[in-house]
Amino acid sequence: MIQEFINGDIMKEMILSSAHFLDKNKQAVDALNVFPVPDGDTGTNMAMTMMAAAKEVQSVGSSSLGDIAEALSKGALKGARGNSGVILSQLFRGFARSLKDQEKVSTAKYAEALQAGVDTAYKAVMKPVEGTILTVARVTAEEAKKIARIKKDFVEFYDEIIKVAKKTLDKTPELLPVLRQAGVVDSGGMGLLYIMIGASRALKGETDFISEQRPEETFPGREMAGARVEADIRFGYCTEFFIKNLHPHVDKSDIEKLKEKLEKLGDSIVVVGDEDLIKVHVHSNMPGKILQLALRFGELSNIKIDNMREQHRHLDESPDNPGLAQEKAEEPEKDYGVVAVAMGEGLSSIFRDLGVDSIIEGGQTMNPSIDDILKGVEKVKAREVFILPNNSNIILSANQAREISNKKIHVIPTKSIPQGIAAMVAFNPELDASGISERMTDAISRVKTGQVTYAVRDSVFNDIEIKKGNIIGLVNGEIKVVGQEIPDVTERLVDEMVDSESEIVTLFYGEEVSAEDAERITDFISDRYPDLDVELYSGGQPLYYYIISVE
Repeated sequence: MIQEFINGDIMKEMILSSAHFLDKNKQAVDALNVFPVPDGDTGTNMAMTMMAAAKEVQSVGSSSLGDIAEALSKGALKGARGNSGVILSQLFRGFARSLKDQEKVSTAKYAEALQAGVDTAYKAVMKPVEGTILTVARVTAEEAKKIARIKKDFVEFYDEIIKVAKKTLDKTPELLPVLRQAGVVDSGGMGLLYIMIGASRALKGETDFISEQRPEETFPGREMAGARVEADIRFGYCTEFFIKNLHPHVDKSDIEKLKEKLEKLGDSIVVVGDEDLIKVHVHSNMPGKILQLALRFGELSNIKIDNMREQHRHLDESPDNPGLAQEKAEEPEKDYGVVAVAMGEGLSSIFRDLGVDSIIEGGQTMNPSIDDILKGVEKVKAREVFILPNNSNIILSANQAREISNKKIHVIPTKSIPQGIAAMVAFNPELDASGISERMTDAISRVKTGQVTYAVRDSVFNDIEIKKGNIIGLVNGEIKVVGQEIPDVTERLVDEMVDSESEIVTLFYGEEVSAEDAERITDFISDRYPDLDVELYSGGQPLYYYIISVE
């Protein structure tokens, strides 16, 4: 039977199916990261954005198509994570505006809405880059308007626009040299394609997502999240996730082995499941290490990491503690406050010591949502708030938070932890807002950022051959050093960064590096560069053995 129109009920099914299908395939999207570093998170960011949108859509009591589209836009905007998630939210924003007050739409009107989404997304990005999700969305919308003149049936219409999206995605390496060199298509474009395929599956009745039990509703130990914790918390991070699509070699005995390994890394451990799905809950100081261990068993899903020490601080500040609540209420509002994004207890402590008012847990692999950023801003009792994203993939989210916040927000475009620290050192609340912004922005321009991590796949970058498992060193986001040993790569990376104008080298070592190993490297650098000040701090960051600042 020809389906010439879709209404609100059908639109809801398409959205939920899209979110489910992308979540199911997000790791395939993550794997398309141009750099072979362990933080390819485009698929995860887009999936979490879609899941936030789906949650909002599910809460709508109305069956009006316009209301469903508005909920899609609202949920995606609040839950948007990373550049890809923000762009996706803007596509939905324009799409929803075009469908306002509509009860049902034809393929022609749907195509117009796709174009409206593209127009909104392009306006939201300061410097649109072709060969990305934007290109896939634009070409698909342009062709959709032509296809709609011929295809009145939505199933046939969607089949055709998916063909266009696939063809356009395949051409992205021709538009972006970095994609061609890495041998991958654009990850954001691939995520958008999965969203379209999910919608198509709903139109064809090929999905059974509605009958599936949502993991977050059944997770054992979930009730612990709201419990009041003691001030002296031994393990600070409540880490929860599912392991699905288990590797062929995993059996029931391996589940017990996983539990035994986790007992060495934390407490409050819950590991239940079978060969199809394992549910994990653990309190640990090394969430990154927990996730790496779990990846040996299969794919990870519904990852949730909460800083319980921060939760305790918030509980102490709640109305349940009248004395402290009154003290907070009487605290005068400052002119300026600062919010920073950081991952790792050491790095968070450093930012707090420098005067940051609110820390948002996040960074590589775990980009905070727009809603997370807004909540961080609301915690700051100040008339104007400066945000330090400290990651290039969070800047766009911070800018979107600025647009919708009731507070006056200034985004300092810090792309790394060293830039964020330099900006915070330059922060002078005695100046006016423009003067503060100028000082902080100038400070980040004088900092070089180095990162030492490992390669997650074979690759070639700038004619440098990289093998999976290699230790790699990056300077300002560009791969410069590849080797087999962490100390060797770290020392060579510092050599790449230091020049005649350098004065200070600062190393922040990660959760997988011992203090003794870090001190040995620091001593080596001090001996090699006796005229430089060399400093060492425990950062506690996951995935990156060292973060290096050279000023």
